[in-house]
Amino acid sequence: MSKFHTLKIKEIKQETEKAVSIAFTVPTDLASTFSFIPGQYITLKTEIKGEEVRRAYSICSSSSSTELRVAVKAVEKGLFSNHAVSILKEGDSLDVAPPEGKFVLETNAANTKNYIAFAAGSGITPIMSMIKSVLTQEMSSKFVLVYGNKSEEDAIFKAELDALVATYPKQLEIQYVFSKKLHDGALFGRIDKSVTNLLVKNKHKNISFDGYFLCGPEAMINTVTETLKENNVEAGKIHFELFSVAEATGSDATKNLDGNSLVTVVLDDEETTIEVSKKEILLNAMLDKDLDAPYSCQGGICSSCIGKVTEGKAVMDNNAILTDSEIADGYILTCQAHATTDKLKIDFDDV
Repeated sequence: MSKFHTLKIKEIKQETEKAVSIAFTVPTDLASTFSFIPGQYITLKTEIKGEEVRRAYSICSSSSSTELRVAVKAVEKGLFSNHAVSILKEGDSLDVAPPEGKFVLETNAANTKNYIAFAAGSGITPIMSMIKSVLTQEMSSKFVLVYGNKSEEDAIFKAELDALVATYPKQLEIQYVFSKKLHDGALFGRIDKSVTNLLVKNKHKNISFDGYFLCGPEAMINTVTETLKENNVEAGKIHFELFSVAEATGSDATKNLDGNSLVTVVLDDEETTIEVSKKEILLNAMLDKDLDAPYSCQGGICSSCIGKVTEGKAVMDNNAILTDSEIADGYILTCQAHATTDKLKIDFDDV
């Protein structure tokens, strides 16, 4: 299970009017703990107005650098994001969990590959790490980025991305897409079926891409994924991470649940048994009982709260992370799961 470490903020950089990037000072003895694969995220923990708040943010640094940096965009009613953009300052400290996540691009200096990414808004953050890592570690590989925003001013990292294109013109190509303002060289609108087809069927029809990386809102990811599959792209080559999902209303199986379950939780080599209503989210019940279960987003879009069912059964309201085979092996997102049997055992240590 991930352990939090207190890290000092080394730098806060204003990226756009509503977004900042935050770099942390990582002590030498924690360097290996915070090494990461491009695409991974870290969970930040702090106290705001007397409430403990945890949020997951993707790393935007190159994995070959010594920097640990994330980007945070303020969202309406976002407790942590608005605190980060408006209140946090250099020299402050946050509790930070080591990198994790399954949305990754593992680089290899011997690779000669072609990658394409579709990112919208703050979905650029993990993609930025992938781009910088590929450019510096796979000198024979190429990267195409399709990046959507409302306008040029809203595009996080735009100046840095343009500088990378100037430095690596043979390796990196960017197609900007803006929905509110026209800009030279950019497409007007959103990343939709027509934009996806333009890039893969026309502009880059002669390129065989080894990996497709999608990050942004659920609607964009669904549209791009469907379009890629229509173009005969293998499902195994399509990798995605959601930054937001439609609100879960609960599955039919969840709505019909009744009664309680005796849930045994294996956490840090200790077993604790609690009684939980089958209608209640398992993670919420654990936290209410003061169990230090791992979690971050609580929305089913990160992997921090994964547990393994070793006895009994559970059902999830929403899942954007686990594969069918992982579910078959008993893994669940506890922030989305309900017990369906009278007895249930969940192991956090065997994940």
